[in-house]
Amino acid sequence: MNSTGEAREVNVTSPEPPEPTGSPASSETSDASSPPSLYDWMGGAPGLEKLLALFYARVPADPLIGPLFARMDPQHAEHVAAFIGEVFGGPPAYSSSHGGHPSMVRHHLGRMLTEAQRHRWMSLLLACADELGVPSDPEFRSALVAYLEWGSRLAVINSQPGATVDEAAAMPRWGWGEVGGPYRPGS
Repeated sequence: MNSTGEAREVNVTSPEPPEPTGSPASSETSDASSPPSLYDWMGGAPGLEKLLALFYARVPADPLIGPLFARMDPQHAEHVAAFIGEVFGGPPAYSSSHGGHPSMVRHHLGRMLTEAQRHRWMSLLLACADELGVPSDPEFRSALVAYLEWGSRLAVINSQPGATVDEAAAMPRWGWGEVGGPYRPGS
């Protein structure tokens, strides 16, 4: 409905993501016969680095999550951008330089993250994405939000007492609509 209460028509039948507003950052991760990776759609490493740099520049001022990052490594935003980039179909930069998914899990052990902190992390990151003009088409934003929800919930789980690292865990891969199946504690 619009502001006057009248129904408006919305086209939701598009089976493929719309063409990106900018050119993909790299043609190495997709070809003409397949949809672009989320990494390419978002602008590749420069797009992710810009988003994470803005986000982590704002984090210290946030009263809820700022204390979690009080001793943040100056390269933290770059590391997280490399991790998300790899998950979204980009090059294996995080795995080759920082140890892959087990390393990311290890960074969260013992942090005792709360749902309120997770929610604030999500809200601030998505506000930064909006401010920077990260693609906002429904298909991309659905995939972005789904991954951030999934990953941030795993971070909370892995930050609680008794959490352990599966050293053989593969790097997650995320695309235009995959799901990882139901969560099964202890599996």
